[in-house]
Parts: sequence; C-alpha cells; structure tokens
Amino acid sequence: MIGAHGSFWADGGAGKTRAGAEWVRAKAEGSRPRQRGAARRIAIIGETYDQAREVMVLGDSGIMACSPPDRAPQWIANRRILRWPNGAEAQVFSAFDPEALRGPQFDAVWADEVAKWKNGEATWDMVEFGLRLGDLPQAVVTTTPRNAPVLKDMLERSSTVTTHASTFANAAHLAPSFLAEVHRRYAGTRLGRQELDGVLLDDAEGSLWTTDALIALIVPEVEALDRIVVAVDPPATGHRGSDACGIVVAGVSNSGPPHTWRGYVLEDASVQAATPLDWANAAVAAYRRHNADRLVAEVNQGGDMVEAIVRQIDPLVSYTAVNARKGKVARAEPVAALYEQGRIKHLRGLGALEDQMCLMTTQGFTGKGSPDRVDALVWALHELMIGPAQNWRAPRMRRL
Repeated sequence: MIGAHGSFWADGGAGKTRAGAEWVRAKAEGSRPRQRGAARRIAIIGETYDQAREVMVLGDSGIMACSPPDRAPQWIANRRILRWPNGAEAQVFSAFDPEALRGPQFDAVWADEVAKWKNGEATWDMVEFGLRLGDLPQAVVTTTPRNAPVLKDMLERSSTVTTHASTFANAAHLAPSFLAEVHRRYAGTRLGRQELDGVLLDDAEGSLWTTDALIALIVPEVEALDRIVVAVDPPATGHRGSDACGIVVAGVSNSGPPHTWRGYVLEDASVQAATPLDWANAAVAAYRRHNADRLVAEVNQGGDMVEAIVRQIDPLVSYTAVNARKGKVARAEPVAALYEQGRIKHLRGLGALEDQMCLMTTQGFTGKGSPDRVDALVWALHELMIGPAQNWRAPRMRRL
C-alpha cells in the first residue's frame, strides 16, 4: 500500500471500481455507523471531476451504491464532498487539476485510472505531499495497466503491494454477449493482454517497436496477397530446454513499385520443440495451412541438416536457406523502418511475438533467451519486401 501504497490493476469489467469503493468504506467506517474509522480525511481522485463523481461516487459500483443505508455517506454536490454519519469526509479531485491538491491533507487516497492521467507525475507528486495525516496514511490505486511512467514508478517501490484481475474473473456479473465479443476481437492480441488480462506491458528503452504502435496496426483481415512465406528460426539445440523455434507466417501485396507494397503478419506458429522433427512438423503444417509459396529457414546453426529435416516431412516444400551475416539488430532495423512507414499490418493473435518485438532495442534484445519469434519475423519480411525491393526494376515502356 502507498505510504504504504496499494495498487489494484485490471481491465474494464474486472471489478476494480468496486474494490476501490469497498476499500474507502473500510477506511471511513467504524464497527458501528457512528463509530470513528481508520481515516477521517480522504481524497478521491479521478481522471476528471465528472468521471470521479459518476463512477467512483455515484456509479453502479461506486461508494454510494456499496454503502448500506445506515452507513451511507451524504453527497454534498456543491462542495464535491462525501460525509459519513461518523464525520469522516472524502473530497473529490480531478487529475487534470493537480494544483487543487496543493494544500489539502489526507490520511487516505483512492486514485482511479492513474495510467490514463494526462498530468500523472505532477498530480501524483501533489498527492504524496498531501498524504501525511495519521499514523499510517495509505493510498489505493485502481487502474487499467498501461506503460505510464507514474505507474511504473509506483510499482518499483518496496512499499507498494499489487494485485490484479482479468475481465473474465468477473464473468458472473458481465453479459455473456459482451464476454464473447471481447474474446473474439481481442483474445491473443497485445491489446487484449493489457485490456482483458490486466497485464502491464512494458517497452524496453530504445525499443525498435512500441506497444502503442503495434496496437494501432492490428487489422481484422487482409487484402488479396501476391505471395506468402513461412520463416523459421530453428533453435541451436533440440530438447525441451531449448529456446523456442520461431515460426512466423507473413504475406505481401506487391503488384506495384516497392513503396506501395504492403506486408501482413498472418500467424505466429512458434513452438517449444523437444526434437527437430517437432518444429519441422509445425513449420510444414503452417506452410500447408496458408498455402505458402516458400519456406525460409535460417541455417547458421544447423546447415544442410535443416533442409534435410524439413524434407523428411514434405520433400516437395519450396525451400530457401538463409544465413545471418549481420547481427540481430542490423537485420531488424530495416524491418522496423517498414513498420514506421505504416507498411506492415498484423492480424490478431500475435501477442507473444509482439511482446518480444517491444523488447528488441537498438542495443540488442533485453528479454530472456533468444528473440526467436522476432528473428523469424525479420526473415519473413526480408524475403517478402526488403530483398525484392533491392532487386526491383521498373518495367520498361515500349516504344510505339
């Protein structure tokens, strides 16, 4: 907790508003309606005044709705204050107005959707200066996890205790049609991991790809494609403790000059393979599933044996071996440039690949193990777009 800090993060529908409201009640109320509670001066801080009032105070899961009649506080609208029968008070503030927090002091704070606050760090500075009453001033933060500096700073403190929940943890209180629709649209995506599963997604400093950029490029379907490839980055060893085998399927629409080409990442079929035949089976299955034109495999580790293993599964696979002559970052940067130009789109279901992408920096990969999925992605887009663009020649005009 803050001062100790407490942080509860979740997506919409997981019950974080109810959790915050019940925490405030536990602080304000005593064992009997008029008995003093642990806190007397409470701050309730929302992104805006309207959101704080309509969601945190008066909402379906807000403080008023959670309070039994004999303990319900009075809402004094013109002062933006809740007053309990025992004399405890909670004042409502907006994160857009951090200066309003300069001066007041509190022994408890409920802050909602901190990761969305436009003036997050400035507002939180004012909160901490005012959280100074009583023997153990505390704050609870309820928020959807986002890569916001103010939230990351809170989570790094030893005084912060965290818990989180997903949308589906509260399924009993949500419409089945809502759950089915959000699962259909967002399950398996990086946005879904953040908004549905309540996972805080981090971007490494200097990353070649960012969460916000990747979320923005997701499309529900692709146009007609001129070529599809399956790219494979085999692990150096073949046992259950090996790195995963990166297998990525991508396609391109390239009927015009290179600057008009559009690439699509269709599937991340990567597997944790116990034997080379396991990953070869998965790669050939993806090749057949997408009716691909070519299977591209890095052979730095396995040489000719990589092709031999693939051909044990299907001798007729259209196969190309590629060798890494540059480092991972040097190979990845031209692909990242295609993303910056808006020329690559992702289908849904690529969350694990996108997680690795956000940990690939100009200094190297900052995650654990090898960036196997990113390596496969890079090989696929080199084969589809970068290599062909370097060799492209405009068609000559015929003389009449």
